[in-house]
Amino acid sequence: MSAPAAASARVLGQARFEAGTLLRNGEQLLVSLVLPLGALVGLAFTSVPSLGEGRRIDVATPGVLALCVVSAAFTSQAIATGFDRRASVLRLLGTTPLGRGGLLGGKALATLGVEVLQWAVVGGVGLALGWRPEVAGLPYAVLFLLVGTWAFVALALLLAGTLRAEGVLAVANLVWVVLLVLGGVVVPRSQLPDTLAAVVGTLPSAALGDGLRAAFVDGTFLARPAIVLVAWAVVATALTAWTFRWSD
Repeated sequence: MSAPAAASARVLGQARFEAGTLLRNGEQLLVSLVLPLGALVGLAFTSVPSLGEGRRIDVATPGVLALCVVSAAFTSQAIATGFDRRASVLRLLGTTPLGRGGLLGGKALATLGVEVLQWAVVGGVGLALGWRPEVAGLPYAVLFLLVGTWAFVALALLLAGTLRAEGVLAVANLVWVVLLVLGGVVVPRSQLPDTLAAVVGTLPSAALGDGLRAAFVDGTFLARPAIVLVAWAVVATALTAWTFRWSD
């Protein structure tokens, strides 16, 4: 009997499988890429909703990039994991040499791979529409991408590990719509009523949107949104480790 591949090879192999599965799924591709592109084009050629000060495309594009992270790391990952759990895929993979840690690592890497593709496509369309990002803010944007992915993948697994697959599907899509409209992702919090803006400011979606807008528009790093994202990531990770069920 041959020995199992190295741990890194197992995780990378699982990541390739997970990314391919996400990209071949029409519904997930719609949420992850088609809808964000539609939002970007719509915002670029309309004046509603208001995005506040600055060139509209410069404010809109970072918000849509934040929406891409929410779509891939939360909505798509929650739905895929929820149905994998119902089909006993998670339970079976957890008993292979890949292990549970390798399975989760593969999912995280696959999500980052999908997000890189999303950012390349959406960023390219944004540049074609006149987006001029502040290059000095790129390292800060990458940092928010990584922390935001951590937070939303942890939230996705928390949801997928506790609800049945049909419930995950409904809740994940509903949360995506709510965050799009009122979550501070595409529309900056400054355009919301003061009371609502204060509440939204505690959400990971608003923290990610604020951080990416500051990075790409002004080339600056905002500490408070980063702290909010890390706090959500740590709490969600701890809750997921405690409550996650590997099979129905």
